[in-house]
This record gives sequence, C-alpha cells and structure tokens, in this order.
Amino acid sequence: MNKVLNPTSVKEFSTLLEQSEKIVLTCHVHPDGDAIGSTLGLWHLLKSIGKQPSVVVPDVPPRSLRFLPDFNEIAVYTRHDPYCSRLVEESDLILCCDFNKPSRQDHLAPLIQGASARKVLIDHHEGPDIDCAVEFSYPEMSSTCELVFRIIAACGLYSDINRNCATCLLTGLITDTQNFTVNCKNPEVYEILTRLMEKGAEKGKIIEECVKACSYDSLRLKAYAVCDKLEIFTEHRGCLITLSKEELDRFNYEKGDTEGLVNEALNIRGMVYSIFMREDPDCIKVSARSKVNFPVSRICSELFNGGGHLQASGGEFHGTLEECRELLIKNLDRYDRYLPKRFEKLDVRQQ
Repeated sequence: MNKVLNPTSVKEFSTLLEQSEKIVLTCHVHPDGDAIGSTLGLWHLLKSIGKQPSVVVPDVPPRSLRFLPDFNEIAVYTRHDPYCSRLVEESDLILCCDFNKPSRQDHLAPLIQGASARKVLIDHHEGPDIDCAVEFSYPEMSSTCELVFRIIAACGLYSDINRNCATCLLTGLITDTQNFTVNCKNPEVYEILTRLMEKGAEKGKIIEECVKACSYDSLRLKAYAVCDKLEIFTEHRGCLITLSKEELDRFNYEKGDTEGLVNEALNIRGMVYSIFMREDPDCIKVSARSKVNFPVSRICSELFNGGGHLQASGGEFHGTLEECRELLIKNLDRYDRYLPKRFEKLDVRQQ
C-alpha cells in the first residue's frame, strides 16, 4: 500500500517530525470534512507520540463536524487572531493539509506563508503551487485523509493511531467520497476503511452525524431549494440551484446548512451534473458535482476562478447572483462535448 508514496519524501518528513515539537496543522478556508478530518486526525496522532500540535484554521468549521473528538481544540483565525498568530510564529513545523495554493487560506495565508517554520504539503488536488520543504501531492487519492493514513503507515506510526485519530480520518474519507460513491475506485480505499474501523472508528455514527443529521431550519431550506429553486437544463443534462442572502436569512441560515445540497439533484435518473450558487457576504460561492466523469472542474476553473476534482469542484464569483447565473447559462453549450455519448434518459416528467 505504501509503495505509492515517494520514499524520499517519507524519509524527509519522518526526520522533520523527529526534529520538531511545536507543530501547526492548517487547512483551507471554509473547511469541510476532509480538511478538518485530516488536521484533527493528525493532531491526535501527534499528541499520541508526545508532540505539541495545534490546529489553526482560517474560519469556523461547519457545525456538522462538532461531534469530532477534541473539536474545541481547533483555533479559528477569524475569532482568535492573536492566539493563532502566536501558535504559528512559535511553531517548528507547519503541515498544510487539503489545499495547495496560499490563496485557498484567504486572510490566514500571509501568516502561514510568512512563518519561519518548515512546511509540508499534504494534499490531493491538482496543480500544487506552494513553497514547502516536503511535498505529498497525490491527486489520485480519494481524500487528504486517505493520504494522511498512508503517510502515517509509511512512517511506521500505524500503531499510534488511536480511536480518535481513526474517527477523524474516516470522517474525511466518507465526506470526500460522498459516502463511498465517488473518487473511490481503488480497492485499497476500502482496506483503509477497514483498518480505521478496526482502530475504533464507527462508520455508521460518522455518517449519521455529518451526512444525515441536520437542523429543522436546514431541512426546510433544502426542501425549499429543491422544490422552488431547482432549474433543469434538459438538453445539457445539468441543473442549477441558486440561493440569495434574503432566502438564506428567511430560513435562519447557519454555516453548513446547505452542505450536500448540490448532490440532491444528481439523484435524478439521467442527470449528469449539478451546480449550486449561494450568495455569501463577500462573493457568490459556487459548488459543482457530476457523474460519469463529466469535468465540472473545467466549469469552475474557466468560469468561476476555482477548480478542484473532476467530479467535485468549487469556485467564486464577484458580482450579483443573477450575473453569476447568467454567466453559467450562456456558457453551457461549451461543455456539451463532455457529456457521455450513451447515458440513461433524463427522468424529468414536468418542469
């Protein structure tokens, strides 16, 4: 299993770990299950081997992840600027998890990039563009949490994975594969799942907490979005949901309430891709998901200054929600060539 990792990188990373005591673990802005799972999972691993780790994130993680063990240990830069700054400035080593460009850290980027500590990249997105002493960049991995597990095992630290570490890593594995439905064709992913469950992670509990559970207002918001805001572009085999700030406020929106919404319309038989646009205070947040290897990453990178994975990507638009919607619609024809030649009929009886 560990043969996929560069042995030189593994050796260099092991040396850095041995030489470091105060280690900062950080991730991208708007952290998801893989970002928090990988950083907090490493926090538990490093704690178990006697290090002094800290998790520093750009902004508040979604409440769906609050069940994770020692979630309260996470230091949020937007809430604790001086404290986070001190942790970073005093660190010996910084592990950059689940992002590969400084811009993905928003306001936290200058602090991390300006730190004197050595940095290690641990990520599974394409096109790394960040200065690090050691780089683990493997886009073929299902998740950064899968990559973290492999690194831990390659460094001879598998026995130090405890139940809490396993729970965090399995959370990232579950969320980034959408409960093992995308990015998980490699059979070794399921071997890692088994190993983490053997360490005490409860797959059913994790799915219940971070995939299924939601608030009353969140459920109402999603129902409204699907019933009243879903647009289907039949000839393009795609769909779109848009939510304005006024609509979000109407349902008492909290961060994380729209998690998974972009996936809902993909359940329609014959639907190839789904896009969700949400009006945030500083921009329009765009999320995209697809089936059958349709490259939503192209849509996000070419139209919305973003990117990600082939079937799961995101981006941002600086303008109005309607302008963002119009930009997508007028460019839909460009991406028809990527539609599968043979695919089941789109099951839409009425619009």
